[in-house]
Formats: sequence, structure tokens, C-alpha cells
Amino acid sequence: MAIRNIRVKGDEVLRKKCKPVEAIGKREMIILQDMADTMYKADGVGIAAPQVGILKRMFLVDIGDENGLMVFINPEILEVSGSQCGDEGCLSLPGESHEVERPNYVKVKAFNEKGEEFILEGEELLARAILHENDHLDGILYIDHVK
Repeated sequence: MAIRNIRVKGDEVLRKKCKPVEAIGKREMIILQDMADTMYKADGVGIAAPQVGILKRMFLVDIGDENGLMVFINPEILEVSGSQCGDEGCLSLPGESHEVERPNYVKVKAFNEKGEEFILEGEELLARAILHENDHLDGILYIDHVK
């Protein structure tokens, strides 16, 4: 499809709250494919719609495990627990990384690209990636969590 420009720190779109996706149509499918192409080209493990200038509640995660590329539309964090500390980076903050403390476990409810609702539980890197990308939907960057 297409590689989109990744919005970087200082772009006001990164600090805006995203709107729910009302329907998953052709336009949303194109955006999701473009997001995946952009994420893989930039060697990322996740990307959220506002990072490509789209204020919709959707993000992608691929941590390189058996789950492959996961699509999260209108995600809702149901539960978090535990704690983990680790370095995080972000496609919107190129060249930067900082230690961030996040929950070690997350339970999330969302819709996939087919409009099917699912619930997913994740730990460690998967939990970190989901929570990092979900923050983008509320205008939060990982540097906001740095102590």
C-alpha cells in the first residue's frame, strides 16, 4: 500500500484524544494497511493511528511472536497488574529511549479488522506494547511516564 509520514514530537496531533471508529470500511482498511507498512518499514513493534495523523482509536502491535500482526480498534483496557521496568522507544520520538515503569499484565477488549470483538491477555513485552500504543489514543507519549 503506502508508507505514511510518521508524526514526531512537537506535532500537536500526538497530544489529541482520538475518536472511536464508528464503522470499519474501506477507508479504515486502507489506513490499517498503510499503518502496518509504515510500522514495518520503520522497524517498529507498534503504531497508533495518530502517529500517522489519523485521530481514530486504532493501533497495531507485532512483537514478533506467534500472534503476528494484531489489530486493535476501539480498545478498552479491562485490567492491569504487576510491574515491569524497561527501556521504551517510539517511532514518534526517533533516536530516544527512556526507562519506563508499566504494568506487567494487561487484559484488553477490542475489535479486529473484521469487526470481531476479542479479549486478549498479555504479559511483559506484549503488555508494554499494548499499553504504549493505547496511550497514543489519549494523547499520551511514553515520555510522560518517565520519572
